[in-house]
Amino acid sequence: MKYKLATAALAAVVAAGPAMADLAFSVLSYRTGPYASNGIPLADGQVDYYTLINERDGGINGQKIKVVECETGYNTEKGVECYESTKGEGVLVYNPYSTGMAYQLIPKVTADGIPLHTLGYGRTSAKNGKVFRNVFNYPANYWDGASHAISHILDVNGGDISGKKVALVYHNSAYGKEPIRTLEELAKKHGYELSLLPVDHPGQEQKSQWLQIRREKPDYVLMWGWGVMNQVAIQEAANIRFPMENFIGIWWSGSENDVKPAGDAANGYKALALHNLGSDYPLYDDLQKYVVDAGKASGAGDGVGSVLYNRGLYTAMLSVEAAKTAMEIHGTSEITPAMMRDGMEALVMNEEKMTALGLPNFGPEFEVSCENHGGNGYGAVSQWDAAAGEFKLVTEYVQSDQEVVQPLIDEDSAAFAAENGIESGC
Repeated sequence: MKYKLATAALAAVVAAGPAMADLAFSVLSYRTGPYASNGIPLADGQVDYYTLINERDGGINGQKIKVVECETGYNTEKGVECYESTKGEGVLVYNPYSTGMAYQLIPKVTADGIPLHTLGYGRTSAKNGKVFRNVFNYPANYWDGASHAISHILDVNGGDISGKKVALVYHNSAYGKEPIRTLEELAKKHGYELSLLPVDHPGQEQKSQWLQIRREKPDYVLMWGWGVMNQVAIQEAANIRFPMENFIGIWWSGSENDVKPAGDAANGYKALALHNLGSDYPLYDDLQKYVVDAGKASGAGDGVGSVLYNRGLYTAMLSVEAAKTAMEIHGTSEITPAMMRDGMEALVMNEEKMTALGLPNFGPEFEVSCENHGGNGYGAVSQWDAAAGEFKLVTEYVQSDQEVVQPLIDEDSAAFAAENGIESGC
């Protein structure tokens, strides 16, 4: 009944006319620096979706969106400076696209009461909303991704990988180290042998790691890389004729930028996926009409439908849907960051809603709650088709091994709460 009354109140507000203030959404971009080739489509996807909502719909329930973009160059210190310099503009949610920035911003957003959304990255145990009240990492996290990769290897081996060798090539940073504990626990459960091969930033030098792979002959190689590191790794794998179908990257190691430099040699490479691929969705027709053809695209418009553009668009779409949910909960279109947090915590994404948005089957279904800020842990596997020049999903969305992942989340979040004097609860 409260929900219905709030919705009715919101309808009355919208009917009375547009609200005075714009809704501020942050884009912490890195269009420059060592990861610019990835940062540009991520930022373009976000900005273009917000532009579409303004141009086609007149904003969210009569409220225009104001994009607050700040260039970080993928530098953690600069990212924190961007946060501090823009939070006063009433930004509703931050999406830094950097695990390093996410770790630095967690205490800040908690103190300031502003939501932080780290879609498929950041601190995995932030899934526990009873401890991390202002941090969300739906629809899936790194530990889910580690489980998805092992589940896929299990599937192609008839469910038995005891005695198999699995190597992890990872960016030697907080980001790259995130899956290690999960992979170690899964190794205990499934009996595979795990080897760890760190690669220092930015990842252009990997000769020793791939010599070790050639020498030890692992059955599978997993990769937690970003930017040029991915390109180099895929080329090095091709140089030693490692079978590409046994090389699986996390969703941050699965864009067109990563595979195209290796040409046909990259054919068959696999990467995990948080969402669907390409541009064959009704919403993209609207993007073309209201944004690209209208000359309002954030970039040149040539990245529309690419993997990372889609991820930026997906992030912005989830933010807009959370804002709508917040407006319904509170019965006003003039929402605050605290209200936005409530909307994010009550967000439900199902197939009916995605179809209505013009994005049928674009992402997994999930629900958020106080106890669960990370969604249901579903992901898929994509594979690079060099002839077609695109990644294609080769599996359905599957859930991660919650018997392994959830206890790790509980343990890590409990330790964080104890260290920081946080009393957990809803």
